[in-house]
Amino acid sequence: QVQLVESGGGLVQAGGSLRVSCAVSGRIFSINAMSWYRQAPGKQRELVATITSGGSINYGDSVKGRFTISRDNAKNTVYLQMNSLKPEDTAVYYCAARRPPSYTYWGQGTQVTVSS
Repeated sequence: QVQLVESGGGLVQAGGSLRVSCAVSGRIFSINAMSWYRQAPGKQRELVATITSGGSINYGDSVKGRFTISRDNAKNTVYLQMNSLKPEDTAVYYCAARRPPSYTYWGQGTQVTVSS
């Protein structure tokens, strides 16, 4: 099993920055990628960013150039640095861990609200 605990969400004004964190515990060796997803009210869950165990990174089109995913292996923590935030970034942000071939663990989510 893998446990994921997000933190760092909150309320920020448009144009501001916020960093959310995801603490990972359990059978970490079984994971080959970590991702951040988000879900706004009435919308489908959207992939925000992914970082693989090999260090490859990709971003959703809506956050490219504004968000940065990173990890601290010593702390077993994945981060999402969000800059130039927009009201449309308001959502619950979820941390996800992928275990090959196709299983995904999810965190409980953290609310990010961007005011205009």
